[in-house]
Amino acid sequence: MTDACIRAVVESIHSSPTQAVLYLSGGASLALGLLMSVPGASNTVLEAVVPYSRMSMIQLLAKIPAKYCSQQTADEMALLAYNRALKLSSPGSPVLGVGFTGSLATTRPKQGDHRFHLSTRTSDRHWASTVTLSKGLRSRDQEEKVSSYFLLKAIANACKVSSAFDSELTESDVVADECERFFDEDKELEQLINGQICFKYGNCFAETDKSNGDRKIILPGSFNPLHDGHLKLLEAATSICGDGYPCFELSAINADKPPLSIPQIKERVMQFGKIGEANYFYKLSEVLMYM
Repeated sequence: MTDACIRAVVESIHSSPTQAVLYLSGGASLALGLLMSVPGASNTVLEAVVPYSRMSMIQLLAKIPAKYCSQQTADEMALLAYNRALKLSSPGSPVLGVGFTGSLATTRPKQGDHRFHLSTRTSDRHWASTVTLSKGLRSRDQEEKVSSYFLLKAIANACKVSSAFDSELTESDVVADECERFFDEDKELEQLINGQICFKYGNCFAETDKSNGDRKIILPGSFNPLHDGHLKLLEAATSICGDGYPCFELSAINADKPPLSIPQIKERVMQFGKIGEANYFYKLSEVLMYM
């Protein structure tokens, strides 16, 4: 495999609109280096965290995991990364959360398998896989390379770009428990109400001018109904604050009111599509934020 082939894949990832947060533990460090070494990394990588120690992992997950290296832990890392990406991303940009946890070759012989677990999460898709490497076949550096290439292919897949390179797995390696789930809008709203995701963006209007920067100017409310006063308040806030994305925040869960049902959410969201104003997003939130 040539460096040019890998570089081309990374360039395609950076050219995609997807913005990502990566949580990696126990391996695949080369993948992060590959992403960061190619110009345009800031288009893709919002944040990368390596919770390598046990205490770091406990603080990330806000609990002691049943197993530090497991598919469940990788899935939880990916969901946390996805929620973090939602908070850091530009409104309307597709986001990706990546969770990786591995148990690779080290300075002492391992009794268990050499393996890694990988999970990716986007708004409408969760993908996961466990790979068990042939024990004793590779050095730590070589296992890092294999796990990094496998991770890079998963990121490319989540960004919907081609990754025509070999991850260098052999027939003696085992790729198992690969699963893929897709979410429609109702399922995503259900996850919002259940607290699995913190919010979702929706763009009912024309393409937002990216020159507005990363700041968000947010007007929260129940919008029952949305009226001219809401529009004028957000316009006034935007004129005072300057550059930023104008966002309406519809709270699905409010401490002072009953949670909204999925039909209620959809009905209120439809109002934003009737405004006819460009550059406005609605932000459907689990709680009121950025007050």
